[in-house]
Amino acid sequence: MSAADFLLSPGVQKLLTVLYAHPGQQFSPLELAKTCKLDTDELEGTLGHLLSSGVLTKCKPAEDQAEQVTANVSFVFYQELRTIALKSFAAAEPLRAMLRSKFKESVLRAFILGEAGAAGTLELLIVHGKVAPDQAALAAALQKVVKAISRQLQVHVLSHGEFRGLGPRDALTRKLASKSSFEIVALGDTKAEVPTERVSLLRRATKRLASLAA
Repeated sequence: MSAADFLLSPGVQKLLTVLYAHPGQQFSPLELAKTCKLDTDELEGTLGHLLSSGVLTKCKPAEDQAEQVTANVSFVFYQELRTIALKSFAAAEPLRAMLRSKFKESVLRAFILGEAGAAGTLELLIVHGKVAPDQAALAAALQKVVKAISRQLQVHVLSHGEFRGLGPRDALTRKLASKSSFEIVALGDTKAEVPTERVSLLRRATKRLASLAA
């Protein structure tokens, strides 16, 4: 049970996953029912609760449209709720569960770097160990998560060596250091093995020269 489960009901989590993924978009109750897979009674009750508390707001419909709702970006705890959603049910938890189960032999670490662009695309960094994840299998698994969380993903896959070799001027280094970045799979969370570092030819030559000069 996560902190989000303690704070928010499953119905609220399903609605906020969709609405917070597209904060500027308007949805009809019918669209939300289909997308979130909620029955009529649960949808009406949950929408009523979120509207009365100010988390969502009603939109003035066109003449030929049903009443629509959208995320209330002026809600006093909008940013806090959106951050909770991102770090738990709306992104981090589905991605973590998928990576730790389907790719436990290959994925060493993973980070959500934040959102890119107005569409709210999530940037994901995956670091693999000795064994690299199968590209086709990873793409298929990520596509399922994309469908579940109603967000697009921009994915970076690096080997452990490439990750360790990132310099201070690399774009990924800056993103990792930003406040929007957080780790979703830590070293030791999976069975993936850290590859043995090989001493490069240059380092070997340097050591050999140093020993000869000693």
